Order: sequence, then C-alpha cells, then structure tokens
Amino acid sequence: MRKFSLPLIAAAALAVTYGASSAMADITIATAGPITGDLAEFGAQMKAGAEAAVADINAAGGVMGQQLKLEVGDDACDPKQAVAVANDLVAKGVVFVAGHFCSGSSIPASAVYHEEGVLQITPASTNPKFTEDPAAAGWKTVFRTCGRDDQQGSFAGPWIAEHYKGKNVAVIDDKSAYGKGLADLTKAAMNAAGLNEVVHESITAGEQDYTALVSKLKAAKVDVIYFGGYHPEAALIVKQSREQGLSAPLLSGDSLNTQEFATLAGPAGDGTMFTNAAEARNLPSAKAVVEKMRAGGFEPEGYTLATYAAVQAWAAAVTKAGSTDAEPVAAALRSGPVDTVIGSLSWDDKGDLTSSTYVWYEFKNGTYAEAGK
Repeated sequence: MRKFSLPLIAAAALAVTYGASSAMADITIATAGPITGDLAEFGAQMKAGAEAAVADINAAGGVMGQQLKLEVGDDACDPKQAVAVANDLVAKGVVFVAGHFCSGSSIPASAVYHEEGVLQITPASTNPKFTEDPAAAGWKTVFRTCGRDDQQGSFAGPWIAEHYKGKNVAVIDDKSAYGKGLADLTKAAMNAAGLNEVVHESITAGEQDYTALVSKLKAAKVDVIYFGGYHPEAALIVKQSREQGLSAPLLSGDSLNTQEFATLAGPAGDGTMFTNAAEARNLPSAKAVVEKMRAGGFEPEGYTLATYAAVQAWAAAVTKAGSTDAEPVAAALRSGPVDTVIGSLSWDDKGDLTSSTYVWYEFKNGTYAEAGK
C-alpha cells in the first residue's frame, strides 16, 4: 500500500496556516473519504478543503453565532468501512458530512446518514444512483457539488465517436461503482453516436500487472483506450502499454484530476486525457481561497474546492433555515442559488446540480491543463 506523505504534510501545514478550530466549537460537522490507502491523495484534498472552509467560516463568526468543529472520517474507499465511519460520525454528533469520495462508499453511508437525520453533500461521488435511489425513496437530504456520470458520459461518448470515427476503441473499467458506472454510460453514449468498441474488459483494482490486458489490446489493434476507474490503475495501464509498444492514448474521467497521475505514470502519461468540470482554481470566486491555501503549502487541485464549497453551501443554508436540522437545511439549499468558491450553485429535487459543464484536460510534460490551452 503506497504512502502519500507529501499531500498529508502539505495539509498539515495548511492547517497551521488557517489555524485550528476553536476549542469552544458548538456545531460538529465532518468530512469523510480515503485518508489512507491508494486514493489517499483525494482524501488529503477533501480534508484540506473542509479544514479551510471551517477555519474561514469560524473566523467570520461561525454559523448562527456558533463555531464549527470538524471531524475527519477515513473510509479508505471501502464500502464496509464507510458504513462504520458513518456510524462513528453519527455517534460523535455530526449534523453534516461533506463526503464521501468514492461512490461505492457514499451510497451505503448515505443510508446511515438518512436514518440519523444527517445532511450529506458529496464533492466527488458521481454515480447517478447516489441521488436517484434516495429520490425514488423520498429522501431529501443528499446532495452533490459535482456532476454525474451520465452527464460526463454524454459529453465524452459523442466526442470519442467523432474524434475516433472508424478507429478501434477499447472500453475498460475497474468494476467499482464509479469506474464501471462511468465506463458503461460513456460507452452507451459513444455507441449511440455511431461508434462501437472492439474490446470491453474489466480489471481488478489494486493489481500490478496488466500485461495480459495490454496484449489483448495490441491484438485488437486498439487506437484509443477509454478507462473507467482511478488514477493508480490508469497510470499502470499507460506505463505497461508503452513498455509493450502500444501507443494508444488513454482517456478517462474526473478521477484523473490529480498531479499524482503524472508522478505515477511518468513520461508515459503524456497525452492522457480526462473529462472534468472547468478548472475551479481559475474562478474569481476562488481567488482568495486558492491564494491562501497555496501560501499554506497546499495546491487546491482535484476535489479541494468542491469540498470547501460543500461546507460553504451547508453553512449558508443553515443560516437561511435558522436550524442545523437536515430537512430545513435541505429545503434551504433547494430554495435558491448559493454563492460558493466554485461559483453559484443550485440543486434540483434530487440533490443534483442544475448545471454542470464538462471539458477535456490533457497531461503534457508532467502536468495537466484544459486541452487546447
């Protein structure tokens, strides 16, 4: 299991820059995600974003005159551990959770939060089931500050069909709720646009050897690979493809929006592309927070600002509702737009954003930026 010391060190430095939450905190909230494990890079982003939001809100007077205290739950992106974390956070008296990260964790954890009257906003879980199933059951207290896989797939699929018309496409997923969901929805949109894949395979996350997969892709003369999954496996697939002489570029989704992909993939990662929302760090609404976090030694990439926005939106809704109870806060969130670091956000009856726009990013020379920029 890899260790991710740098982001954790940077997050610790950021906490010093922002300052610890008041010991007199009256309202307990939480963030939860993969603080340890292969996806700990994203857990560090969420933790830093939540810490920054709590510190800024407390410095401005808190929420309804009360200070916030932040709890951090580590689910390692494991569904069973996520349920245990959810129960632990409930026992600590949290009234709101910004999390979880993986859809496979957010979905089972949401049942605990619903049962205990805790409002949940995920900054990262994009599987449609996260909001669709609760809406069908009449739940009103689950939200996102990110888009959905069907929106992302509807953007990526037709683009692949157009740019790789007549070419051989492989669709690979990692069997996770996020990875398989995104791959299936992108594939469906691509097929509907007139391009069918020549290879459709699933891998097991955590494996280290994908040479058999690469051999199959080479035999099929694949021109491009679409991968639904997370960055550690994507980096291995790209590296091993190049080592075996397969030059097909890899395309993927928003889970590749971390500099760590380039670190793991090395030069083989150049040319890899992924879809995500437009870069939040460039928004005027994020300028002050970005500068402050950078001054604290933490680069607010990935899901950092989406987590900050989740806490920010919850705090604004509590103020509007005059209560921390989940249902009135949920009603306040749906009642109108909320200004956040990632822009003005509005939610529909399911808890999904009413507007979500995707763009392509590309890795070049060890870093990523919007494609064409």
